[in-house]
Amino acid sequence: MWCKYCNMETNENICSTCGNETSVEIYHATFWCKKCNVPFVTIMENNSVKSGKCPSCGEESNIRYEDIRPVFPEERILGEMLCNVPIYSWLNSSVWKAKDRYIVDGISYRTTPGVYEQLDLTTFREKLKKNQQKNNKDAYPIFNNYIAKFVDLNESWLNQFTQESVNWVRSTRENPKYRDMNFMVSFSGGKDSTAVSDIVMKAIGSPRIMHLFGDTTLEFPLTYEYIEKYKATHSFTPVRTVVNKDQKFQDLVDEIGPPARLMRWCCSMFKTGPITRKLNQMCKVHEDDENKSHDRIFTYYGIRKNESVSRSKYDRIAGTNESIKIRKQVVGSPIFFWKDVDVWLYLLANKVIFNDAYRLGYDRVGCWCCPNNNQRSQFLSRIYMPEESQKWRNTLIKFAIKVGKPDPEVYVDSGKWKARQGGNGLAISKQIKIQYSNCTSEEDARVFKLQRPLNEEFYSLMVPFGFVKKGRVSLNEVVVYHTVSNMQIISIIPFSQNEYLYSVKIKVLNVKDKEDLFRMIGYQIRKFNSCKKCLKCESICKYGAISITTQNGYRIDSKKCRHCLICVNQKYLPNGCLMGKYLRSKEDKNEN
Repeated sequence: MWCKYCNMETNENICSTCGNETSVEIYHATFWCKKCNVPFVTIMENNSVKSGKCPSCGEESNIRYEDIRPVFPEERILGEMLCNVPIYSWLNSSVWKAKDRYIVDGISYRTTPGVYEQLDLTTFREKLKKNQQKNNKDAYPIFNNYIAKFVDLNESWLNQFTQESVNWVRSTRENPKYRDMNFMVSFSGGKDSTAVSDIVMKAIGSPRIMHLFGDTTLEFPLTYEYIEKYKATHSFTPVRTVVNKDQKFQDLVDEIGPPARLMRWCCSMFKTGPITRKLNQMCKVHEDDENKSHDRIFTYYGIRKNESVSRSKYDRIAGTNESIKIRKQVVGSPIFFWKDVDVWLYLLANKVIFNDAYRLGYDRVGCWCCPNNNQRSQFLSRIYMPEESQKWRNTLIKFAIKVGKPDPEVYVDSGKWKARQGGNGLAISKQIKIQYSNCTSEEDARVFKLQRPLNEEFYSLMVPFGFVKKGRVSLNEVVVYHTVSNMQIISIIPFSQNEYLYSVKIKVLNVKDKEDLFRMIGYQIRKFNSCKKCLKCESICKYGAISITTQNGYRIDSKKCRHCLICVNQKYLPNGCLMGKYLRSKEDKNEN
């Protein structure tokens, strides 16, 4: 094997020099065997293979799928109704799903997005529920027979990719770069993290590894049921639920608007932020060892490169690049090269319990109202969660009216709310604009507008720039000294200005690029003015120096801060504050 990072050959899956993954992806494709009537996986040298030979019967097949998954009896009824075929006509068939098509005994039935808009939901829901109740008793023995054939036919491939993932996990734990870390599993309740959980425990030979479930409070009801079922069947596995108890999703939607595809403030606030807090509790930072302070946690995630274009660019191990949401952890992906067909082959072959939402036809089980959900997921939520879905639609319409959309219902039902950018139409967007005037009496000094009186929280925000100390007592001055030169670089003085109710005068000196420093100071002023406790800053601080609470506001611990300036770095925190990114209005779009 070859390590592309060290540019050297190695015999290990994980390079002992840099700790990066060196293994090569095993390319594989899925074909349909007409004789066995189930899909089979074949290994290929490149992505151009057009046919495969069934490992069981030897039948040659050119019916290829990029990916495929089983259709459980509950969803089979749904498929029959959506494809407008007689109910139970697929009862004795081998039924699978590939993208937007149902594959029934090798015959393709396509469902179009328009079908979800044309249905009478109430009638459809009642008919579906009635037929599902009658269906399962007769359908599962037939379904199980096809699954048994699918598992038996693909046994060799199952053993190969399982062993590769198990060996990979073992290599991470034995690697000198990681072996002293605290290892844990990020557990979402979805199929991928379920597979990772089982693989990791198989690799280490023990169920005793910490699992963290980030409860966004927006999970499917069936996800909560599954988490409890998992705990009951894995009594030796510590499963900790972390939740943001300081914020309520609905209150924030009313204030700053719903999350959108490019504005998913909910992720930081309700998932990565609370998880960061839990990690900080679990693994205390070594203040006397700067090099090891951020290498304390190795987390196994259920990330797969085949899930999306963006994830295809990820590394199997990531711990230093800007894509990492929680910078004090290293992220490893045991099932990085798996496809959907592999996940289901593994779960079904090993009889691993999983979230029942998949039986209903959901492709993913994250937040049920996520703006990244496709039309099918929204349709399923309207079927299985009618009250919550209607309440969410009402919330979106209320928001559309608030920001002045001419046809609120069309704006919501067409999905345009998912594409919104910025805080246009929201009064709160005015708070995030950094407003200042140049001081007329002093050079390199600016008077910044504040939304509230100057206090200790403000001075705490200056800690990343250097040592914060008291200055001239007569002026109530606070000064910041450079950590290396010990020269004064920032002067902060309370100031009164007629056009601003609250303001502060800040002067920079003894620095080469004063505009750059003013820009970063502006980021901190934005946080002081408009912080909504999204917790993003806590997540990007690998030293655990930042805490954001209801009681104390935004605080930076001067004893923990290493002045790395990542919290004021545009690369890691656009606009210096997520609210600066999410609530900008059109006239502010050029402001950094």
